[in-house]
Amino acid sequence: MKEYWGSLASVLGVLAFCQSLLQVLFPPELRFAALKLFNRIFNVFNSYCYFDITEIDGVNTNELYNAVQLYLSSSVSISGSRLSLTRALNSSAITFGLTNNDTLFDTFNGVNVLWEHIVTQRQAQTFSWRPMPDEKRGFTLRIKKKDKSLILNSYLDYIMEKANDIRRKNEDRLLYTNSRGGSLDSRGHPWESVPFKHPSTFETLAMDPAKKGEIMKDLKDFANGQSFYQKTGRAWKRGYLLYGPPGTGKSSMIAAMANYLGYDIYDLELTEVHNNSELRKLLMKTSSKSIIVIEDIDCSINLSNRKKSTANNSSIGRSYCDPEMRSGPGVGVGAGDEGGNSITLSGLLNFTDGLWSCCGSERIFVFTTNHVDKLDPALLRSGRMDMHVFMNYCSFPALKILLKNYLGREESDLDEGVLKELEEVIDKAEMTPADISELLIKNRRNKDKAVIELLEALKERAERKSKSGECVREKNLNDVEEEEQEKRALDSPKEGCAFDESCKKDEEDEEKKIK
Repeated sequence: MKEYWGSLASVLGVLAFCQSLLQVLFPPELRFAALKLFNRIFNVFNSYCYFDITEIDGVNTNELYNAVQLYLSSSVSISGSRLSLTRALNSSAITFGLTNNDTLFDTFNGVNVLWEHIVTQRQAQTFSWRPMPDEKRGFTLRIKKKDKSLILNSYLDYIMEKANDIRRKNEDRLLYTNSRGGSLDSRGHPWESVPFKHPSTFETLAMDPAKKGEIMKDLKDFANGQSFYQKTGRAWKRGYLLYGPPGTGKSSMIAAMANYLGYDIYDLELTEVHNNSELRKLLMKTSSKSIIVIEDIDCSINLSNRKKSTANNSSIGRSYCDPEMRSGPGVGVGAGDEGGNSITLSGLLNFTDGLWSCCGSERIFVFTTNHVDKLDPALLRSGRMDMHVFMNYCSFPALKILLKNYLGREESDLDEGVLKELEEVIDKAEMTPADISELLIKNRRNKDKAVIELLEALKERAERKSKSGECVREKNLNDVEEEEQEKRALDSPKEGCAFDESCKKDEEDEEKKIK
């Protein structure tokens, strides 16, 4: 044993002597040059190249580092055995990430790449106005040299887009409203926001499935249509007009659109906007990937049809003091009557389809109204309101969705006779989804009773509708007869007056001749 330790000490002494000899014969500069030459020779024969993405670029945060971190956190890419879990501020989801000095393989267009998360301790810092983190973090991307052009041109752009999508999905969506009287909040923004938690989706929306599918396809084409809009030279925006009786689900449709696309909602209250300039400023402060909503636009301010207004006022003299006459025909939409509100129809049209409407991208304008015939045609044309969606009374396919939502009853769970009666009476009753939902909510604990009471309510409503329809028809006939009698009564005096006038004219002519 002593001989073993003695030989080991001799070997260590020889190694120490050789190390000191090498340091004397090969100074640090020579060793560094030799190492550099070795790396170059190695790189010539190496088929891989490496790219470092540090967390901090100088004094600024590297956006590409954050994007890579988000991209690698997606469930599709994660395959490591040891991961870190994080949850960002204002986020509703937990994200995964690589731990220190861990690696992960990814595939893009058939090309395999390797990501490595490198964490090292930073050297002790001297005094600095902006202290750096104690750890130095970064990602190293290893790819084959032959795939260098493909990765740099496409892969990194793909990572940035994917990271933005993940960030938007993880963040809580917000519902904005314009501040009262155009005031600004503490950050100088004219919009106030609250988290948007509306649970409405297209699956739960009581609407004809074919129409829902058409709307969903149109929304998806819009969200994925950046290249199409750029190629055609159109602003990346789209307008939807939702019209129909109250209680048919217009607000639920807007919430379903926001949840489907992951967009924020800006609920614009026109009565709180004083003029066109303020309207433009509100538009400038909206973000991309958002839905701008004006609900009940026919009730917010005066946006009546100019043709009807002109026809109604043609026989009535109007003075120059009328504000609508001063602002031009059909332009004034509420000056003076709304507490100083002087928004014009022209300003609203420019808001939806003018130059200022394209100051952002990927925006959807949604107008709702109960009386579409009261709106000016200029507001409804394509380019402003591209898709008109009529929210009708509850149909049989929509009724089946409501029964599934509130009672958990599928079509196969219902009696065929009851189902047939419901199908026959639903269109005649003209009940809104809101009315039917209320009936189902009241009796949701007793599902059979809920279906029976719903059928009775539908039959009762259909009966009332048929009786009221007969009364209306009789009233219309009576009105027509009365109008005809009035016309005949008015025509007979006119004939007598004409005969008297001709007689007087003849008498005057005879008197003139005599004179």
